[in-house]
Amino acid sequence: MNFTKILFFVFACLVFTVIAAPEPRWKFFKKIEKVGQNIRDGIIKAGPAVAVVGQAAAISGK
Repeated sequence: MNFTKILFFVFACLVFTVIAAPEPRWKFFKKIEKVGQNIRDGIIKAGPAVAVVGQAAAISGK
């Protein structure tokens, strides 16, 4: 119960800091967004390779 209150308080402080700051100096959320975009792009680029491997496995019968 106390852990939940502490976690909520920390989360509320974080949200207030992000909302109240006119322009935060740290770009934490931008870095997270960039990582997510890189993961997405990697999955998109790996799609055709995964399809070829799947077809090769189907042909070999394993």
